[in-house]
Amino acid sequence: MLFGSSGIRRKFDQILVDTAIRVGSALAHTSGDVLVGMDTRTTSPLLAHLVISGIIGSGGTAHTCGMVPTPTVAYATRNAQAGCMITASHNPEEYNGLKLFNPDGSSFTRRQQADMENLLRTGHWTDWAHQGSERASDALFQHKKAILDSVAVARPVRAILDCGNGAGSMLSPSLLSAAGVKVIAINANPSGHFARPSEPLKENLENIGEMVRKSGADCAVVHDGDADRMMAFDNRGRYIGGDHLLVLFVQYLGAKRVVTTSDASMIIDEVAEVRRTPVGDAYVSEELISWGDFGGEPSGAWIFPKISRCPDGPFAAALFCEIASQWDVAEKIDSMPCYPILRESFPRPDAQETVTALGASSPTDGIRVADESGWYLIRASGTEPKIRVTAEGKTLQDAKNMLAAAKDRIKQGKTA
Repeated sequence: MLFGSSGIRRKFDQILVDTAIRVGSALAHTSGDVLVGMDTRTTSPLLAHLVISGIIGSGGTAHTCGMVPTPTVAYATRNAQAGCMITASHNPEEYNGLKLFNPDGSSFTRRQQADMENLLRTGHWTDWAHQGSERASDALFQHKKAILDSVAVARPVRAILDCGNGAGSMLSPSLLSAAGVKVIAINANPSGHFARPSEPLKENLENIGEMVRKSGADCAVVHDGDADRMMAFDNRGRYIGGDHLLVLFVQYLGAKRVVTTSDASMIIDEVAEVRRTPVGDAYVSEELISWGDFGGEPSGAWIFPKISRCPDGPFAAALFCEIASQWDVAEKIDSMPCYPILRESFPRPDAQETVTALGASSPTDGIRVADESGWYLIRASGTEPKIRVTAEGKTLQDAKNMLAAAKDRIKQGKTA
């Protein structure tokens, strides 16, 4: 499979170079008008030029917006027929890839991805007699305006902003300032080299909490490489876990129907009607096309359908600052339940075959079993020969029991 759970992504190599121009050609063939943007990686300009060349060479119009966050491309694709973002999201610098979007901001569905893979194998559309054109797009301005029209900071807020040297540097500092936030920006130079690991995990952000406390900031917000993700710290300088951040957004927005992933905590079920998808924001996006007020996954991907169906880190950052201007965020987080979650992984050369034999329709999506005391998820890794198990319980013993049940199911090969 060329597509993973969030577009095409791999270490930069000749295969990716060849894929980029063919994807551009295929998009021109199927869509005509295509919006193209890129993140800050040193290999992104080359891949963007190749996608644009493929579009033009096959008679399409490439609307180019330069270096922007992924959600900016998703938002502005409403003015085109398809969007293409050059990014490897939170992966290390040596990776790159392509994310494809529909006009409503949703990622290409699994059916669209399969159709694209078939086209890339069989199609040839470049024709000297039917060349296309390139046009500049003001996508960044459009996206910024839409967010500012939707967010209202109630009082002056001071926020630490860590862009991770990624594409969020092109939008979030000016966006938050325009929204009335006093911004203390770090790693906001879009250099193409990341000063910290790009994924906004707690262990990658060791200094942020202390910065919040020493500066007297009301909060901190953090992006990954393409700013489709946003994680946060509260007014006491504490990292907010993704499950609690999901609940915070749901409570503040008053969302009644929420789409999240199979590995999200069951605390979300206590505040909203929930539908779960396989792990991956593209699956959440696809489900939101037909159902839901709000969606997200604990990794930091928050989807606000009123903007688009793409995870929107800058919008989430601005909204979180709005929340911080009205609520004592630390107090809200402390009022939420916190259930134990256990995770283990097991090397298995036949991991995918094993999980399929257990009854999973897709081994990397896995199988999830829940009862009133907790749940477990068994899934095959998409990148390593491993089976990953996650278990949550209302008590630590419940979580241990769920983990044991999952391990026993793997050992016994039970399908139900």
